[in-house]
Formats: sequence, C-alpha cells, structure tokens
Amino acid sequence: MKALFIGGTGTISTAVSKLCVERGWDLTLLNRGNADARVPAGAKTLHADIQDEAAVRKALQGQSYDVVADFIAFTPEQAERDIRMFRNRTSQYMFISSASAYQKPLSSPWITEGTPLSNPYWEYSRQKAACEETLMRAYRAEGFPVTIVRPSHTYCERSVPVALHGKNGSFAVLERIRTGRKVIVPGDGLTLWTFTHSSDFAIGFVGLMGNVHALGEVFHITGDEHLTWNQAYEAVGAALGVKTKFVHIASETLGMLCNGYNGRLLGDKSNTVLFDNTKLKRAVPEFCAVKRYDQGVREAVRYIYAHAECQKPDPEFDAWCDAVIEGYEAMTAKLPHLEI
Repeated sequence: MKALFIGGTGTISTAVSKLCVERGWDLTLLNRGNADARVPAGAKTLHADIQDEAAVRKALQGQSYDVVADFIAFTPEQAERDIRMFRNRTSQYMFISSASAYQKPLSSPWITEGTPLSNPYWEYSRQKAACEETLMRAYRAEGFPVTIVRPSHTYCERSVPVALHGKNGSFAVLERIRTGRKVIVPGDGLTLWTFTHSSDFAIGFVGLMGNVHALGEVFHITGDEHLTWNQAYEAVGAALGVKTKFVHIASETLGMLCNGYNGRLLGDKSNTVLFDNTKLKRAVPEFCAVKRYDQGVREAVRYIYAHAECQKPDPEFDAWCDAVIEGYEAMTAKLPHLEI
C-alpha cells in the first residue's frame, strides 16, 4: 500500500509517519526538507513546496497512491488545490481539520462528530471548517474520496501542552514553573480539557488509512482522559520537581490584553471539551489512548531539557506575564472586601 504525506514531520505527523513505516506502508513525504531529521528510516522524501502546484505535479508525474494525507492545508483555496491535484491520483484523501472548529460556546460538553461547526472567536477554526465544506462538496458532487480527521491539542515529546504561551512555544512556561515564578492559568482553571499524545493519535489515523468505512466520513481522534487546567499545570510542575504557582485571570481579560488569545482561549481552551470517540472505535477497533497525560509530560520534560533546539526562551512573553500578574494582583488588592 502506497501513501503520500504532505508534511509528515510535524507534531502530529511524525508519529503517524513512523507508525506507517512500521506497518509496512510504502510512504513518501512531500515537504520542503526543513525537518529531514524526523523522517523515519524507510520513508522516501520529495522536496517541493506544496504551494508551487506546477513543481509538485512534475515531482509526482506518473505516481498514484492508495492514500494522500495533507497535514498542512489551512484554507479553502488549499483544499481546492488538493482536489485538483489528487482527484485522479488517490483512492483516499485525508484532511487534517481541527476539533477547535466545533461550536463555541458548546450546547453540551460532550462532543460527537455531529456537533455543529461554529467558532465565532477564531479565524483558524473557521478556515478549517470552510475547508471541510469544500472537500465534502467535492465528495457529494463527484465522489472525491475524502476522510476528515479532527485532532484536539495533540502533543509529542518536543512540547508540553499549556493553556497559553508566546511566540516561541511552551518552553518559557516550563521555565517559569521550574524557577518558581507564577504562571497565568485562564479562568478558575477548573474547565475540563482533553489532551492526546501523538503516538495514540497515530493509531487512530493509520487505522483509518485505506479503511473503506472512512470514505466520506469525519472522525475526531482524541484521548479519553479529562483533566482540569489546574491538574494539567500541577502535572507539569511534578514533572519538573516543583509545585506550580498559579495566577487565575479571566479569559476575557487575557483576550483584551492580547488579541491572539481570543481565539485560542474563548474559541478553544477556556471551554470544557469532552470527546465521544465511539465512532472512531467502531471504525478502528484497536484504537485506545494509553499515554496518560502525566506520563507524556514527564517524557516531554526529559526530552526538552536534553535537546537544546527545544529550549527557546521568550523574553517578550515573560515580561508580559510579569507585568500582567503584577498589575492584576495590585488591582485585586485594592478592591473592597465584603463580609457575609
């Protein structure tokens, strides 16, 4: 069985690529070659920019695949490009959408694949939903063999998932916790969240590849463990051998102070999200998320502090956190107290 991955070396796709090769797939990765060190032994690579449609057509001339998966398509225009390029070249096209596209605020905390897609807070999520509409329209009109997958906060050994961070990822948050500085946790930290380790995600994804029950269907692939954000940050502190110091600040306030957090918090991480994976487990009976969050975080912390390339300071984010925490605590100290 032959597969082509567009991307294939990211947080999610590296684990998928590795498992594909282990299971005997003839795998080719099409990317710009920026992360060749993550290409698993046994996979082939084609170096090309997917945005250059003519160059990619030339690179793929004469080739066809049982599965094509695009891990880096984000707009309807890119989805339309893929339809043009792969409509006669593959038996299954897999699009990686996002569970953040689900309805916000949710009418029910339990999410199935039938939960409406409506996120007024985050353009990224709306673009992913628009991609889905484009692809499903092609499926209905011409039988384009699409399968849509919706991940939610999938992580790997190179990063620790946190509720908010700066431009350089979560390392600055780890350092704040490790050195005893306070970290900002949105809201009261009691909303429930779902984390998924990339190795678990890969089992669900590879199980859908070449799966006749997946054509024209949508699946989310997530873990089954639910943690509050307080518990998640406490697990990070435990992995670092310290006690995490929280400062709880309303998501709306954080969104006022940093426009980028409106989508990431109000449109995503501030909501309680509990995923029903029944549909995936029917299609892929072997799927079971086995990597507990605290275990995955310990592995990630060990890896990050052993690999300098994962240690990216973020002085701008640090300074912002310090200023916000200082100002917030000074303000609340001045507010009147009420005895009841």
